[in-house]
Order: sequence, then C-alpha cells, then structure tokens
Amino acid sequence: MRKIFLTLIMLSCMLSAMAQQPQSFDIDLWPNGLPNTNGVDKQPFNAEQRNYKPSIRVFLPEDGKGNGKAVLVCPGGGYRMLSISQEGYDWAQHLVPQGIATIVLSYRMPNGNKEVPMSDAKEAMRLIRENAEKWGIDPQKVGILGSSAGGHLASTIATHSDEATRPNFQILFYPVISMDKSITHMDSHNCFVGENATEEQEKEYSNALQVNADTPPAILLLSDDDFLVPPANSAEYYLALKKAKVKASMHVYPSGGHGWGCGQWFKYHKEMMQDLKIWLDQL
Repeated sequence: MRKIFLTLIMLSCMLSAMAQQPQSFDIDLWPNGLPNTNGVDKQPFNAEQRNYKPSIRVFLPEDGKGNGKAVLVCPGGGYRMLSISQEGYDWAQHLVPQGIATIVLSYRMPNGNKEVPMSDAKEAMRLIRENAEKWGIDPQKVGILGSSAGGHLASTIATHSDEATRPNFQILFYPVISMDKSITHMDSHNCFVGENATEEQEKEYSNALQVNADTPPAILLLSDDDFLVPPANSAEYYLALKKAKVKASMHVYPSGGHGWGCGQWFKYHKEMMQDLKIWLDQL
C-alpha cells in the first residue's frame, strides 16, 4: 500500500510539473546547412555526447496575455555542455506567466571555434525578430538571458553585435565576463578562446572592455560566495556599464554558490525572482 501511495504522489508531482510547463515548439536554426563547424557537429547530433543540435525551443504566452517582451535564454555549462533544464527550459515556467515569450537556445560548443556558439546565438536573435509579429513580440523588446558561460555568450552578443542581432536588454546570472586569467573561469576560457589565447584575444572577449553607449541595459544576479566564477566578473561589467551611462542593476545575494538558475532550492529564490520582476517591469 505504501508503494502505491508513493507512486501516486510521484505521478501527481509529474503531472503538476507538466501542467506548469507552457506549450512549446522547436525550430532548427540552420535548416539549409551549418555556416561553420566545431568538428563534432559533422556527426549526427547527440545531446548525450554534448553534440548539440543548434535550435530554439519557443514558449509563448497564451493569446492576449503577452506583453510584447521576449527573452532568448542561453544556458550555462562551461562551454562544454548545456545545463538546459534548470538554466534553460525551466525559465519558461516563470517568465511566460509574466507575459514574456521565452526562447531557449540549444547552441553548439566551441570546441576550438568561438564563432560557432556566437553564430548560433545571433541567428536565434535574428529569427526571433523575423517572427516577432507572428509570435506577438515587439522586436524592440527582445532581451537575452545567460547563466555562467551562457552569461558570457549573452554578454558577448550584447557587446559584439550590430543592431540587427543586438538584444534590447541583458539578464546575466553569475556570468563569466572576463577572459583575464586572474578572474575568469578557466574552463570557459580554455573552451572559448583556447588555452594558448593571446592577450589581444583575451581582451576582445573580456566583455567589460567592450561596453559602449550602445550596449543594452543589464541586470546581474549572483552570490557573494560564488566558488566557480569570481564575483569580480559581474562587478567589472557593472562598473563598465555605469561608466558608459548604460542602465544597470546588480544584486549580490549573501550565499548560494554557483549554478542555482531558477531552482527553488536557492535560499534567496523568492527575493531573486522579485528583483528580476521589478527590473523587467520597468523596461
């Protein structure tokens, strides 16, 4: 009897989670062939082998419930893998009810070619704006959200794009910002610019150094005790944004470490979600 009871509880939880997840559909980013390669993408795509198919999963608010805003979500994973549930799909449960279209990016790993994830993210931004009218999105309210290495990709798109693919705002969770070996996350550094990157290459993708007046507004959310990506990454970016007179907000929570995403187990989850909502509402 106890086993049956536990099974019913688990089934109830699963059905509840499924009910909370908004409906979605997937779009292949490169139906006519990849524009570049990381080598492994020449083989059949297999997420279990970290050979990710470049695509987006689109979650839209119900008709009449959208506010025109959209967010392209870039999961983290050190440029080696994708934490695509907790730092990707799960965001739809929180953002779609607020009227925000949520588009989760499955991007290819660099594997020695930094142009690969950048091109995937830029193509996703282009597709969102191309389909804006159909999806009920204001093309001038398309933001980007990234966590950890995904935060580096998001801030790279924000600082290395033209108007067509540059987001209108940035949401960065405990992001890797710098490629400076003194404060970077070395795994992300080595996977993106390479172990033998020159100082010039490191500076080019240390995104605090690339901020200018055209850089979109940003909110940064992180823990003071982040053991993996030093908080100095976010601090440098915040100061660079303020120097360029770009609207920015930074929220540093007392504890939590790294990689909490939208997980409700994060001690300051409620505060974080409230801080994010307040910031999004004023855009």
